[in-house]
Amino acid sequence: MLDDQQLLPFDSRHSPSPNQQQAERHELLLFGHLLAGLPRAGFGSHGYLRLADLCRQALGWRGGVDAIISAQPLPERRRYLAWSRRALREEDLFSIRPIHSCAASLCEGLSELRRRYLEQLYGQVQGVSSTPIGDYCAPAMRFITIDDLVHDPEVPHDERLNRFLGCRFDEQYFACDRSGTANPLLLAHLRGLHAQFIENSDYREGVDAHLRQARQQMQRKGLPRALQNRVLGRWQNAEQLQQRRTQADEFALQAYGLSEAQLVCQLFAPFVSRGMRLEIFLRRCHPGMLVALPYLHKALQQLPAPEPVVQWMVDISGLSLPLLQMLYQREPQICARPRSLLARIQGRGADLRHLRLPPTAWSWLMAEQPGWR
Repeated sequence: MLDDQQLLPFDSRHSPSPNQQQAERHELLLFGHLLAGLPRAGFGSHGYLRLADLCRQALGWRGGVDAIISAQPLPERRRYLAWSRRALREEDLFSIRPIHSCAASLCEGLSELRRRYLEQLYGQVQGVSSTPIGDYCAPAMRFITIDDLVHDPEVPHDERLNRFLGCRFDEQYFACDRSGTANPLLLAHLRGLHAQFIENSDYREGVDAHLRQARQQMQRKGLPRALQNRVLGRWQNAEQLQQRRTQADEFALQAYGLSEAQLVCQLFAPFVSRGMRLEIFLRRCHPGMLVALPYLHKALQQLPAPEPVVQWMVDISGLSLPLLQMLYQREPQICARPRSLLARIQGRGADLRHLRLPPTAWSWLMAEQPGWR
């Protein structure tokens, strides 16, 4: 596991360091602000770039490793390899050694892709990597698959592997294979927040829409109806819904140091395009700050502004003032650069499948009164 760029032995009880939590919070928030869209789009395939960077560093642990062992089913491995090849080809990052024959070459290529992704995310000038990709003569690493040993299509939820590892099924993780590296509970929560604050609807309506998609996925997987009802039934009444919402808020706070107000701020993306959505964000969520709108713009333009106003903006966004000023000067990537690396990463969900977004998914960004009827 990686913590603040330090390779550590895996420990599920390990809490991320403050620097690691801040880095992940900034990445999540900047990605959301620059690519404001549907909640699932906020958890794009960039999580796999971070995983590849971890693997690249792990491959050199204690002088190097000889093999990688994977329990991922064959369809998922094929999807990951196809996505990797396409992503590297679009960035002209194919290595000397074919990525399908060498795991190290694949990890190095995706690690370089992550470096470019972070440069675009933080608005830096893209440079040339100082480390050649795949230019070495080490023997090809073995890739050993054990999915046929631990996956049983007749036994749901990989019970063989779970029994061996002493794990038990957590019912909040419904339709896990559609969540990829994202937390399913947080995805449902963001869908509810999007409905409540962006669509001017109701939190429950957003969650219900997410649960309907989850049920369809569970049906395609052939899960028993009794199990579907047991999992999705945890969201039925108002008390259960509030419990799940509280759990999601607690997870966001523990994992990223984010409050619900900061998640809502990200969904509005109020700072991009020179604060185009800032006024509507204040009207919908913080009407008491409308009087300070001119000072907010001044602070974002790097002009003198009252310190309490600046501190409020930092607190409500979860981002530092320099990062907010950077966002102020940039346009939503889906509008300004639809073929950029950031936009392409967002186009696939956390499970690497294409996101089927309606044509109006980003239309509210350009509307004068988003979500108002």
